[in-house]
Amino acid sequence: MGGPLLWPAEEAWPLCPEHEGSPMVPVVQIYRGAVPDIVPFPEGCDLLQVLWCPRKHSGGRWVVPDVRWREAGAVGEVLSAPPSPTEIWANYVPRPCAVHPEPVPEYPHWDLDDDLWDQLEFRFLDLDQETGWDHQSHLSTAPGTKLVGYPGWSQEPRWPDCAECGKRMEHLLTVESTEGDALSRRAWTPVEDEGVPYEGPGLVLGDLGGVYLFECHTCPGRPFTHRYDCP
Repeated sequence: MGGPLLWPAEEAWPLCPEHEGSPMVPVVQIYRGAVPDIVPFPEGCDLLQVLWCPRKHSGGRWVVPDVRWREAGAVGEVLSAPPSPTEIWANYVPRPCAVHPEPVPEYPHWDLDDDLWDQLEFRFLDLDQETGWDHQSHLSTAPGTKLVGYPGWSQEPRWPDCAECGKRMEHLLTVESTEGDALSRRAWTPVEDEGVPYEGPGLVLGDLGGVYLFECHTCPGRPFTHRYDCP
């Protein structure tokens, strides 16, 4: 996360479509082998790369992202020094760090069907009173940066439809400002990280919110879009 990308030396580095000539910065790079059977990689691809522009944008947009799928073995000569933007919003540049993906089960919270929500709402309240476990914070969607699963909406869900085929797009990636607050970390902190000082990705997206990336699995080229969400 936030580190160097396996980028072909002969391939143009992505630039922000709003800020002319302004290079994007790496956000995450994930190899297929690190997330087997979790992320549906396109045929012939084993590497996912996400970049975005670290500058403020018009229309209330936090970032402008770019998603690349590629075959790692076909990269050839690697770009040694990607271009750096001359202007950045520091809180939009992830702190470089290694990630170690771990599969966890998730359940919808705000994405629950209205009828099912009506049936379960009071059971959630009773469970909280009896055990101290909150469904949203502890038992449904995992906090922090993650692949697939459910977006951790803090406001009304806004799933996008594909502009080409009209089908609802699939959640690909969440990049959050933090890896969880004191409440959620009670349930989601890995056992080996218990008691370890907390370190986040160094991001401040909106009011400590997140960016959600969505893609269409039906249309050629895997079209993508994104949403912003914050408390």
